[in-house]
Amino acid sequence: MTPEELAAAIRTVLEEASAEGSLALPASEIPDPRVERPRNRDHGDWSTNVAMQLAKKAGTKPRDLAELLVPRLEALDGVASVEVAGPGFLNIRLDAASAGELARSIVEAGEAYGRNDSLSGQHINLEYVSANPTGPVHLGGARWAAVGDSLARILSACGAAVTREYYFNDHGTQIDRFAVSLLAAARGQEAPEDGYGGAYIAEIAARVTSDELAAGRPAPATLDDAEATEIFRARGVDLMFASIKAELHAFRADFDVFFHEDSLHTSGAVTRALGELRKRGVIEERDGATWLRTTDFGDDKDRVLIKSDGNPAYFAADTAYYLDKRDRGADCSLYLFGADHHGYVGRMMAMCAAYGDTPGVNMQILIGQMVNLVKNGVPVRMSKRAGTIVTLEDLVEAVGVDAARYALARSSMDSMIDIDLDLLASSTSDNPVYYVQYAHARTRNVARNAAEHGVSRDPNVASFEPAALDDPADTALLGILAQFPATVAQAASLREQHRVARYLEQLAAAYHAWYGATRVTPRGDDAVNSGHVARLWLNDAVGQVLANGLGLLGVSAPERM
Repeated sequence: MTPEELAAAIRTVLEEASAEGSLALPASEIPDPRVERPRNRDHGDWSTNVAMQLAKKAGTKPRDLAELLVPRLEALDGVASVEVAGPGFLNIRLDAASAGELARSIVEAGEAYGRNDSLSGQHINLEYVSANPTGPVHLGGARWAAVGDSLARILSACGAAVTREYYFNDHGTQIDRFAVSLLAAARGQEAPEDGYGGAYIAEIAARVTSDELAAGRPAPATLDDAEATEIFRARGVDLMFASIKAELHAFRADFDVFFHEDSLHTSGAVTRALGELRKRGVIEERDGATWLRTTDFGDDKDRVLIKSDGNPAYFAADTAYYLDKRDRGADCSLYLFGADHHGYVGRMMAMCAAYGDTPGVNMQILIGQMVNLVKNGVPVRMSKRAGTIVTLEDLVEAVGVDAARYALARSSMDSMIDIDLDLLASSTSDNPVYYVQYAHARTRNVARNAAEHGVSRDPNVASFEPAALDDPADTALLGILAQFPATVAQAASLREQHRVARYLEQLAAAYHAWYGATRVTPRGDDAVNSGHVARLWLNDAVGQVLANGLGLLGVSAPERM
């Protein structure tokens, strides 16, 4: 029995009590009971505070309501005993067969175990990375890639329709500086003071020159500045963005939409957005400029949309982009921003409210903190290609995709993290990704050994007897397995992908302890018994959940290590 099934059964008991009048509360006011694992396992398998929740509404004392529910809950199939504790907690013990049945449920559900429909019907536009196309993806972008892609997988697993989106900043002065930097590199000159440096600039400049010569055109560096700059702008940005896409694809972070900022201006989207805001009466002309009155919606000051020179401010594109997402059907626009965007949240939420939407619902913003790399106890500060920054490519080259993704996704977005390259490259239990992956590989090795010893899940060979899972280590492992669906749902609801990683580490620890305490294969010439078969089911259930959880983080589940 899963905690979700137990919660549903408790709700049915409450509704029956309401119908017969022993619970003075209409069924419509009965919430879905919350079932949790007790901190002290001596208190039972599961605990609920539903009696404390409902007592006041029902006009009774929590313990009295709890006592009323005890015999009804003990009558449920699979429930061994129920005890009232403290002010009105109900501690529930399952019989071994009911608890053990979970192993079969997980194996039979396969990849579907942990998935749910808690976000069904929601369309979430998730924008992440969105690095300027003027250089490789830096370490901060790598974190957003790992977190964003993991969140997309988790949200999808909970039934949401997710659009993974990359905002391509191809409108602005940074593109001009990039083009001028490429031209300087092609002419063998130093990069402009406000330009871009690093080996990748010289590589792209050489590639543009080579392509132009191959097409029978002159080398761009020999042309006048204006013509040469335009060539490097067009070709260089395309090459840089193709490189960024390739980096992200290799990192298992693919996108559904690559949205070009420039299209907002060329398509008239900015004009349409301003028109919508004017209709809502939240725009005014002042000091020769056009302003959005964001202070009406909690911002610290109003924001310029059209500058006094007639050109749109950067914020104008933000307003148009958000409206475009909503017009494309997004119920929620979820943004992953770096720490340098913290001051941007107020104006963005005010803009959301100005459109008549609900900040925190239709628009959600997650702010991520920085990542530091450490090797041999010393910070890693320089990149071989980028020169002044450490890149995604550098990290993957050092530790691989699996270790990089897991390390970046296992911590809360709002915490600064140090990545120890030596630790991530090690094959020890101190390395969290190795620890979890090794647990999965161990489950597969146990299954292979079981087959060699004649232990099988084939019903034609031996039946599964869940009551045979009666060792305390079995019970502890089953309890953790039961929590996976709720962990996934909570990670999606709170937008906290790290909850899945930390759950996997807890499960791996319990599995390694179980492996040392029980046996799936018989000793010596002993015969195969029901306990061996049942524990093979439990072993394979653990392997399935580890694989499912690692898949939600975009990390592989190896068969052997």
